[in-house]
Amino acid sequence: MFVGHLAAGMIGKRIEPRVSLGTWVVAVMLSDLLLFPLLLAKVESVTSQPNVSANRIIGLEIGYSHSLLMNIIWASLFGFIYYLLRRYRRGAVLLFAGVLSHWVLDVVSHRPDMPLAPGAPFKLGFGVWNSLAATLIVEGGLWLLAIALYVSATRPKGRAGVYAFWSGIVLLTLIWHGNITRGMDPDPVKAGIGGLILFSLIVAWAYWINRLRPTRV
Repeated sequence: MFVGHLAAGMIGKRIEPRVSLGTWVVAVMLSDLLLFPLLLAKVESVTSQPNVSANRIIGLEIGYSHSLLMNIIWASLFGFIYYLLRRYRRGAVLLFAGVLSHWVLDVVSHRPDMPLAPGAPFKLGFGVWNSLAATLIVEGGLWLLAIALYVSATRPKGRAGVYAFWSGIVLLTLIWHGNITRGMDPDPVKAGIGGLILFSLIVAWAYWINRLRPTRV
């Protein structure tokens, strides 16, 4: 998923507005933020699956970034670090759940390539990506729901809070459409560098939007 994970972050912001949208986005996208440098280091690998209508990417070795065991470890570390910095237990617990949401949503969307632990032979994946229509309905529906909830819970600070938000939403939707119709570049260097740049910009945008659209009182 792509906007499906971002949707989880926006819903998280609605549930716990004290946590910045940027921090929520880092949490829900953490597995992918870890995947890209691991691709560059050739620790993990992906391939392209032909003759499918939606996202063609399937993970070959993604246990350190995307397995259930490692997601629990990354979620625990993320929540613990947040607690040390903010001393806010509820936020730390919810961010722990936000990190874990990545594994759950990927199991729903991926083909069977989601391991339980690094090196574990058994892998899960319900394969929503096998159908372009199902991908548009499931992930697109979650995205629309999250946008509606976020807009209803925040108010823009002037025009910047309107234009910056909606321009970003449109751009992210277009990127998502390209992602599900073409998939990620199977070249690990291009995918790693491109992914790190794109996701860093998304995180920066989320922190910016958090300032431009405060929570309604």
